[in-house]
Amino acid sequence: MSDELIRNGLAALRAPFEPHQVGKLPKPTKAQTDAVKADFSKGARCNICNGWHHPQVVHLDYVGHAAITDRLLSVDPAWTWEPLAFDQNGLPAKDNIGGLWIKLTILGVTRLGYGDATGKSGGDAIKELIGDALRNAAMRFGCALELWHKGELHLPKEEDQSPESAPPQAQVKETITDSRLAAAIVKIKSGEYSVERLLHSFALTEAQTKVLNEQVAQ
Repeated sequence: MSDELIRNGLAALRAPFEPHQVGKLPKPTKAQTDAVKADFSKGARCNICNGWHHPQVVHLDYVGHAAITDRLLSVDPAWTWEPLAFDQNGLPAKDNIGGLWIKLTILGVTRLGYGDATGKSGGDAIKELIGDALRNAAMRFGCALELWHKGELHLPKEEDQSPESAPPQAQVKETITDSRLAAAIVKIKSGEYSVERLLHSFALTEAQTKVLNEQVAQ
């Protein structure tokens, strides 16, 4: 396999996904999950992801197992994966917290990935482990990388101007998409980010401000 073919194939993995290939993943807080577990009627059928969860849950953009598999096949029909270790029965071995390490090989290049299936059991847990590990490993190749990142991966290039010649400019706040706002709220709740920094950098709509106030107050 030529170096050029490998370079072109790996570059194709990084191509953006079409909008119809990007789904919405609900990310409830612990309080929201506990509320619905305690009283099923506290949940609602979501018109975004079609799931049943707390009505104020935020959603993150994600690419599912099928779309990732389709991308891998389009780049390398012979791609493979294997677990990093096997158990005494010859099955993929999980680590001491139930996660699965795998090796994903595309165009002869191998990289590691990790899968987790917290909250699931039985066959669903096994399928989730494999799917999550493949998505994670594919991300190491740049596949759907922009959806994993909770900020801007590449800043726009500025014109080459000296400080003396550049005219003073008033700060213009950037708008923010709902998915980026959801990711920012997750980081705010974890202590990695702050409401002040968010409002300093972005101009929120009235609806987004309401979501922010509701989510941060919980």
